Amino acid sequence: MNVPNLAQRVQPLKPSDLRRYSALVQQTGGVNLSQGVCDQPAPDALKQAAKAAIDANHAIYTDLRGLASLRRAIAQKYERFNGFSVDPETDIVVTCGSAGAFVCVMMATLNPGDEVITFSPGYHYYAETLALIGVNVRYVNTRPPDWRYDSDELAAAFTDRTRMVLVNTPCNPSGKVFSESELREIAALAERHNTWVLTDEIYEYITFGVPHVSIARLPGAEDRTITVSGPSKTYAVTGWRVGWAVGPAAVMQKVGIVNDILNICAPAPMQHGVLAGLSLPDAYYRDMALDYRRRRDLLAETLTDIGFTPFRTDGAFYILAEFAEGRFASAVDAAETILHRVGVAVVPAPPFYANPSDGARVLRICFAKSLPELEDGCRRLRQLKSLGV
Repeated sequence: MNVPNLAQRVQPLKPSDLRRYSALVQQTGGVNLSQGVCDQPAPDALKQAAKAAIDANHAIYTDLRGLASLRRAIAQKYERFNGFSVDPETDIVVTCGSAGAFVCVMMATLNPGDEVITFSPGYHYYAETLALIGVNVRYVNTRPPDWRYDSDELAAAFTDRTRMVLVNTPCNPSGKVFSESELREIAALAERHNTWVLTDEIYEYITFGVPHVSIARLPGAEDRTITVSGPSKTYAVTGWRVGWAVGPAAVMQKVGIVNDILNICAPAPMQHGVLAGLSLPDAYYRDMALDYRRRRDLLAETLTDIGFTPFRTDGAFYILAEFAEGRFASAVDAAETILHRVGVAVVPAPPFYANPSDGARVLRICFAKSLPELEDGCRRLRQLKSLGV
């Protein structure tokens, strides 16, 4: 039977390993240390506010920019925590998750054939989203143990087609937190080449002994930087699908229109819930970071004990860990073996690298789990020693 062809842009697409391993471990009743789903309870304040909004019939479209009260709270958060000022009327758009913000910003700022510079290893959904809109990616490598990049390599990545530098800090999957000096260098290059800067700061509150710095607060960067973030990781509400983009009024006006065309608005009751989260005390964020640090240390100790080399993680909630040459045939073989032998789902790291061979012996393991579940996962991983794996 003849059927119409699919669009060429979707021909290369295939399901993500993040989804595949999550589905497989659910079938086996094991421990999912693959996808960053923040498998912990959300704060009561958010849940109560969202339920109250449902009971109050807040079920219609909001302003395409998001609730005015939420935008005001987001502006206060950026003034207080990130160190720069934004106008809640013109500089903020609330979206369907930070991923939705990313798509809207890309469509508002980039044309087919443009180039974006970003860093490897990095979140591979960026490249897949950019490919859908015909934008090319140029990579700058960061390397363990401290995930530094080479300044000359970054400078050489700019061409006459470069329209944006994409930064994720703290970074998924490496846990790199870009320093102020690195961000100043990126800002200076963006100014010299007249490009946008897109900074994804979804993990901004999850750092371990190093400060989070927003590039938008640095001199020369404020008028060309768009900041994407949201509550998903901070409050463990990844499924609520609320995020935002913050940036200069002229571009945010277009981002809002794209958001309206694609999504109309973020879920109204969830916006009310997130509004409640933004008034949580500073102790919440401090305690959350400390809890994640304990989880990081537990997982790193476990990985070391079973013969892996965990790389430095200064933020977010993932560890990249390398296994010795010859221990497994590949990263995929390692992930499959660990899943089937001890019931723990991890992710092969090659898709996160510009050159997949750089991650040929690397796995990404997530520690955004309840402590009992993470302890169970670590106990299972330690069984690899007795099994001779």
